[in-house]
Amino acid sequence: MPQYSTQNALNTATGLPPHAGMALQTVGSSLTDARTVVILLHGRGAGSEGIIPLAEELALKDVAFIVPEASGRAWYPFSFLSPLESNEPGLSSGLSVIDGIITACERLNITSDRIVLAGFSQGACLALEYAIRHPRRYHAVLGFSGGLIGPRGTAWQGGSALAETPVFLGCSDRDMHIPAERVQETAETFTAYGARVDMRLYPGMPHTINDDEIAAARAILSSEAGT
Repeated sequence: MPQYSTQNALNTATGLPPHAGMALQTVGSSLTDARTVVILLHGRGAGSEGIIPLAEELALKDVAFIVPEASGRAWYPFSFLSPLESNEPGLSSGLSVIDGIITACERLNITSDRIVLAGFSQGACLALEYAIRHPRRYHAVLGFSGGLIGPRGTAWQGGSALAETPVFLGCSDRDMHIPAERVQETAETFTAYGARVDMRLYPGMPHTINDDEIAAARAILSSEAGT
């Protein structure tokens, strides 16, 4: 069932995007001192507070985390495999939240090669979708239990605009929400866009994030320009 809040309904009724005006939190280094900025997106039903423990596990002294909140604790109402139009206007509104944060970072002279797009579950799907719709050189893209958005048979065009951006994809091989085939499709698509992809499917893992994923993500965050 869709999860939309009263705020979401009011925004829609007044013509505002569903996630307009929602709060965000910052964790870790200050933006002015940070070498790298991570935009970290929570999953369905979790809220921003639900993913802050992940920021704390990934924390490095010179990394700042920006954690936005979705209205109704859901970035879009239905499965990421549903027809795109069924997840509007939430999907476009969620993507615009990321866009607004990146624009704000650029005003602080934080370029895209210092920005990491990351998320878990629905948040991972949104982060990955933003990266493929706005390809450029990011510090990294981290997708924990997620994949590109769209129904089965969706085709994404290739290119080279991701310019060797490291992309990490970690997921169970039998996740109840994220089919392994979509994770594979996502890896192939990002490779076609010129990213350096590290995909890891974990046998029998539940819908969670394991220590190996944390270690891989920390290694990427600690590297210079995602090298």
